[in-house]
Amino acid sequence: MSSLALKGPYWVTARQHRRAVWAVAVTAGLGLVSVAGLRFWDSRIPGTNQDNGYTLLRWGMEYFAVGMVTLPLLVGVFVAGPLVARELESGTYKVALTQSVSPDRWLASKLVMAAAVTVGGTLALMAAYALGLARVAGDWQFTWDERGTYESTGPLLIAHGLLAIAVGALVGQLVRRTLVAMSVTGMVMGAVLLALHALRWDFLPVRTITGPAGPTLWVPDGGLEMDSGLISTTGQRLPGWFCAEPLDENGLCRSDENIAARYIDYHPASHFWPTHLIETGIVLALAALALLAAFRVLRARHP
Repeated sequence: MSSLALKGPYWVTARQHRRAVWAVAVTAGLGLVSVAGLRFWDSRIPGTNQDNGYTLLRWGMEYFAVGMVTLPLLVGVFVAGPLVARELESGTYKVALTQSVSPDRWLASKLVMAAAVTVGGTLALMAAYALGLARVAGDWQFTWDERGTYESTGPLLIAHGLLAIAVGALVGQLVRRTLVAMSVTGMVMGAVLLALHALRWDFLPVRTITGPAGPTLWVPDGGLEMDSGLISTTGQRLPGWFCAEPLDENGLCRSDENIAARYIDYHPASHFWPTHLIETGIVLALAALALLAAFRVLRARHP
């Protein structure tokens, strides 16, 4: 067992931040126990989805989804502040460098420990989320494309955590002030997450279905609607409100427009995994670049 024990800077890092490690373990444990308890309560009250057990579970899962989305922000803020910038600001990192520990090893030990705790904690929270999602999946706010569910159903959330660690390490060294580094990292990670959310449904081309101008057209098989409207006889796309008026005797929606059909652009549910894996690859590439930049800054300042 002694060979498996942490040694050198790894032991120091774990010792310094043992409260944070325990906080992650307790949070993951509480998440799993809470969801399991809500599932048990729901199973004890048979009936429709309006029963108190299901309502309470769904309410808890809504907050759980928000927490899963914001998890990378918390990881990045912690790495940038208490893990890196605080030691640089106070000068305590110099003690490690005088103990035959190279700057690269000093930073690597911190990032390896952060990655291990982040991946382990994220997997535990993903398991808890999956337990609750098995009951509410498909309901409003819990479809495959919704925030929280989308990130937590595959490796993307872990990739976000690794990106947050790399960004935190880079910003922590550049800023070297604990509170400022935490704020900057939070803003950077928030901007990255918002940008990825805005771009993710452009990774794959949409599919299009058309139908008669009169009847309502629906997205098939739980797909994600991206755009909808009307198509004129000339092929021009028009907004759907053109057909807000009653149809005339020929089944056309307006006498002043020759409408040929309705259309819907959508992503089918089968686009989930390709989109998810493409985004995961992008996030991991960004994490590698940020990590490379972090070590370059370290070597430039501590040759």
